[in-house]
Amino acid sequence: MAEEKEYGTAGGTLKYRRTADGVEITGYAGTAVEITVPDKIEELPVTGIGRKAFLSRKTIRRVELPETVKRVDDWAFAYCDSLQEAVFGSREVRFGKSVFLECGNLRELTAGPGESGSAGRDDVGPLLAAAVTKMDAAYLLDLREAGSREWLEKWDARMLTVLHAPDAEGYSRQILCGEEDYGSTDLGAYLSERRKSKVRLLFVRLLHPAGIAEETLGEIREYLLRHTKGCESEETWQVILKECGERRAYYELFAEIGCFHRDNAAAVIAEIGEDSPEMKAFFLRYQAEHFGAGDFFGGLEL
Repeated sequence: MAEEKEYGTAGGTLKYRRTADGVEITGYAGTAVEITVPDKIEELPVTGIGRKAFLSRKTIRRVELPETVKRVDDWAFAYCDSLQEAVFGSREVRFGKSVFLECGNLRELTAGPGESGSAGRDDVGPLLAAAVTKMDAAYLLDLREAGSREWLEKWDARMLTVLHAPDAEGYSRQILCGEEDYGSTDLGAYLSERRKSKVRLLFVRLLHPAGIAEETLGEIREYLLRHTKGCESEETWQVILKECGERRAYYELFAEIGCFHRDNAAAVIAEIGEDSPEMKAFFLRYQAEHFGAGDFFGGLEL
């Protein structure tokens, strides 16, 4: 095996070795928030990201790979908790297994130049990220096909499989594992978290609706309405309240699809804390404009 060497970058050091077709990145040491992998090292093209190369690098929020990279091996970015965006210079990338395992904050995988099929580029990136972080669908991590009509159909088929799965699925396995890392052993908490994970996935799809069928839209809306504020379980509202205070598109959509309505408006507004003033102002304004309820400025005292 070739000798491992080091290449200095802003905020850290890349480890690499020579391969038959160029250079492979084998590791990273440092605290950089953004990593830009060079296209050449020692005048040789960087063609691969090796197995576990960036495993558990907690500070990285964004990584950009050059067009020369054609291979990303097993667990290359696994457990990068802070990673939000990965940019690929080429669509001709071969992925190993569990490349983005437990990258729960990953919001966008941006593919390189080329056609995005029936989906715009702004839709493809978030859907690619959701495929591997929210649906465990590694087969959808295909940069060449991403955005095509066939790919979107497969994405929606997987989404509906996740949506229709029983909320209790996997609970017995979790109990048998008997480890804290697997989450609460309380059944009610487990079921609620399963519903929240479905809600997060459905919002991603509604915010990036390229190629979605009307029937699928109806299923999504029906599920979200069934778990809004005032229902027996309120996971749709809880996701908005606890996770989307700075993501206006989410709570605007919450209102637009009917999850915020005359009967639950007062309860929704009363529950919003002082740490989300923009969200509170939005719902107060929406209430006044759509339900004719009260004085807007007076309501700010709620």
